[in-house]
Amino acid sequence: MTTRTIEIWVGVFIAAGLAALFMLAMKVSNLSTYQGETGYELVARFEDISGLKERSPVTVAGVRIGRVKQIVFDDQTLEAKVVMEIEPRHNKLPKDTSASIYTSGLLGEKYIGLDPGGDMESLKQGDEIQLTQDSLVLEKLVGQFVANFINNKSDKKVENK
Repeated sequence: MTTRTIEIWVGVFIAAGLAALFMLAMKVSNLSTYQGETGYELVARFEDISGLKERSPVTVAGVRIGRVKQIVFDDQTLEAKVVMEIEPRHNKLPKDTSASIYTSGLLGEKYIGLDPGGDMESLKQGDEIQLTQDSLVLEKLVGQFVANFINNKSDKKVENK
């Protein structure tokens, strides 16, 4: 093989490697599924959204149907207001749909899971989901466990005296 051919193959492999890194970066940053069409917006309020970010997935039955568009703090209710953009083809979500924040995978990416209810009326542009469940924060659970453990130990010491 000539050096020119080897140089061309090296260039092809480097270009393929750069393309693979670009695809990986797009997948990790949640930008790989950008679509030009806009859907309709739904709002949900949570007391704790720890780890949820804009562009996080919104799913129903494990299937992504939208993304978190905006997260703001509401000074009136002292809650986090989450605006979700749902793809237009998924316009049959019942009015009594509930929203929960879940953790996905080992890296702990947060997402919103919608659980459809049984109402005959559908959610429309700008509607608010009333039933919500906050993010589960591991640090809070460990803190509660430790506090309960300490309280139980001190109660046993008092009983033994």
